[in-house]
Amino acid sequence: MYFVDRSVAVIKPKQPFLDWLNAVPGNDMVDLTLDSLRSDCTVILLPEFNEPEEAVAHIDEQYEQLFKIEVASWYDDEDLWPKDMSLKAFWEWFDVEIHSTVLDSVEGDISNSPAGEL
Repeated sequence: MYFVDRSVAVIKPKQPFLDWLNAVPGNDMVDLTLDSLRSDCTVILLPEFNEPEEAVAHIDEQYEQLFKIEVASWYDDEDLWPKDMSLKAFWEWFDVEIHSTVLDSVEGDISNSPAGEL
């Protein structure tokens, strides 16, 4: 195993996200629950930070792209997206867990590709 020079953030939807999904016209996901939404969440790599507040500030800088990635993973039609996608709304819609230790348990190089511009 190898230490990775990154921290991570886990982006976990909260009730307002589920409420939005349930309000989208034509939504047929009647069995969708908050627990199921929070069971497989987006994880992003962050720069290493000395203080958790630095990681939160980094999330604040990236919130717009993160918000768009989260809603686009359900609906790519921007007309269906929430009207308020402000920083305040982001923190109302998502919990963010910051973790400072990242280990790579796989031998070999990490490959990556851009998440795309939304």
